[in-house]
Amino acid sequence: MIGTVLVARVDNAGDVLLAGPAIRAVAAGAREVVLLAGPHGRAAGELLPGVSRVLEWRTPWIDPEPPPVNEAHIARLVEDVRRLAPEQALILTSFHQSPLPLALLLRLAGVPRISAISTDYPGSLLDVRRVVDEDADVPEAERMLGLAAQAGFGLPPGDDGRLAVRRPLPEVGHLTGPPGYVVLHPGVSAPARAWPAQSWIRLAAELSAAGERVVVTGGPGERELTARIAAAGDAPDLGGGTTMAELAAVLDGAGAVVAANTGPAHLAAAVGTPVVSLFAPVVPAARWAPYGVRSAVLGDQNAPCRGTRARVCPVPGHPCLSSVPSQRVVEEVRRVAAPKEAVV
Repeated sequence: MIGTVLVARVDNAGDVLLAGPAIRAVAAGAREVVLLAGPHGRAAGELLPGVSRVLEWRTPWIDPEPPPVNEAHIARLVEDVRRLAPEQALILTSFHQSPLPLALLLRLAGVPRISAISTDYPGSLLDVRRVVDEDADVPEAERMLGLAAQAGFGLPPGDDGRLAVRRPLPEVGHLTGPPGYVVLHPGVSAPARAWPAQSWIRLAAELSAAGERVVVTGGPGERELTARIAAAGDAPDLGGGTTMAELAAVLDGAGAVVAANTGPAHLAAAVGTPVVSLFAPVVPAARWAPYGVRSAVLGDQNAPCRGTRARVCPVPGHPCLSSVPSQRVVEEVRRVAAPKEAVV
């Protein structure tokens, strides 16, 4: 068994959660795994089994609001990694991200062995270079597991490779009531992934009228939206009121979760809760749909915005998601929902 391994996944919470199986594979063969994450992924990283600590750094070539590239910012990462002195590093990326800028900085920090998927010729920046067919729609979790395997790390016996979080989770019954509710999470990190607010409001009202208990979740900047939806469904409004661990616990108690292609959909998968995914095809569902749980993917996956990675919808009327009726979502909730019983 080797000593410290640095695993980098420096983008959003959902991406970090999808890296969980690869991180557990590394942890099975290392004494310590340190996760290098960005500010949007740190809280998710702290929930991952196998991670001993998280090193945070905002990455100028990946972060959606990138800091300037300057000597002080670069030097801070190099010094932090130099103090950590990992024996190896794995750089986990998506198909549209290059690992090579980070590999260069890790070389400057003295990391002796670096592994990554790279389409571009890496020269001496990488010791293990995995080349994959970037046109193949492989689920992100499996793509990262493939790199871990080539670097010499496999999942331990009994690990099924699904997403997971560290347990026990916090007690949240005082926020939600007993298990078995339906969680609605309307918020998104990019407007192109949003289902219209009025559709969420109709869904909350229809689920409530059908006898379902509804719980609404969201981030601090989404409180106005979550309040309107919660009012329509006579539901608890947890918008901006939970930590990442508490949100995981709320999702854990749900029979089903309705969310866009955003981090909470992956968090729901990590606690084993079925997901109805309102999925804008700006990225491929085959790669980023909820992984390893019962799910339904709704939205026109052949819409003109397909594969654009757009943050703002480029098509008037946002037809890929605005065309999804709330009643269809109710039907899919009923189809995928898992019974959840209160623990006595």
